[in-house]
Amino acid sequence: MAQKDFYAVLGVSASATADEIKKQYRRLAKQHHPDSNKSDAKSAERFKEISEAYNVLGDAEKRKQYDEMRRLGAFDPFTRSRPGGARGGAQAGRTGGGPRVEDIDIGGFGGLGDLFSSMFGGGRDPRPMGPEKGQSVETTLEIPFRVAALGGKVPIELEVNEECTTCGGTGAAKGARMQVCPECSGRGTISFGQGSFAVNRPCPLCLGRGQVPTERCPTCNGAGASRSHKKLLITVPEGTESDSKIRLKGQGGRGMRGGSNGDILITFMVKPDPEYERDGLDLIVHAPVNIAQATLGSKISVSTLDEKRVTITLPKGTPSGKRFRVRGQGIGKGKHKGDLLVEIRVVVPEQLSAEQERLMKQFAAAGGLEY
Repeated sequence: MAQKDFYAVLGVSASATADEIKKQYRRLAKQHHPDSNKSDAKSAERFKEISEAYNVLGDAEKRKQYDEMRRLGAFDPFTRSRPGGARGGAQAGRTGGGPRVEDIDIGGFGGLGDLFSSMFGGGRDPRPMGPEKGQSVETTLEIPFRVAALGGKVPIELEVNEECTTCGGTGAAKGARMQVCPECSGRGTISFGQGSFAVNRPCPLCLGRGQVPTERCPTCNGAGASRSHKKLLITVPEGTESDSKIRLKGQGGRGMRGGSNGDILITFMVKPDPEYERDGLDLIVHAPVNIAQATLGSKISVSTLDEKRVTITLPKGTPSGKRFRVRGQGIGKGKHKGDLLVEIRVVVPEQLSAEQERLMKQFAAAGGLEY
């Protein structure tokens, strides 16, 4: 699995200034500090991620080295094309004289060789053909406003990599044997150079395994995995907001060679609603009334989110923009429940009949206005 993007961890762009990075780090660190979230294991893990990211991006020299690796594509281990299309074995494209990327020290992470090892599943030795966790999938799911507010279920279809059922994940045809990969000499990675850096990537021939079959599986063409469509019914919690996430453990791709299944990480995006707006757990609904209702006072009826009707009494002289609060008719989340805010909008008629115009002028004249 690829190393996390430190910029994404902090929620800043790659062009962010040092001050912007520091400000964002302090905000996130305060939010997720273990002392403020003693019973929340997720916040503790998030705090660790934030600290790791800032350890690199908060140091000018480490950030420069990290940016260079990102530019070279060192954080994309799934790229299968080779630079220049050349065959060169384990040391293809290695430049001389400059520092190897895996030897650069980035403080708390040790050398980049250690970081690359964790990223690429151990790039210095052949990958063992043992159990391997299935593919984890991240996706964004758009959900209707009312489903997000009230909770519900939404179907989703994903495409995931799963173990090939023909070869059982080995990539070999029936009766074929495994041999040392001639491209990487069994290392599982190849190196390529650019500028003063040399970067390891998984071998494109053996896909990082260090071994290739004498005859490829006809179903998966030696990959050991195939694409599969997965249909799920996602439970949306009550009070869900945009950018909130849920993790479905074990619902991702099937594990390889007996490994555990991957996970599915879903980020929700809530669609706008034509009738309601959201302010935290409160709902805002706009209620149009005419001039007479607002001036003389009246009763109006509005619908709640769960389609109940509530009656609002407007006092005389209600101005446009006035809000009336209906307790407990907002969005629920855990033990908390918001309110429904009914905002009055006085609608002025675009056209009047002759009688209406006469009465309106009479009304204006009574107030000292002339037309």
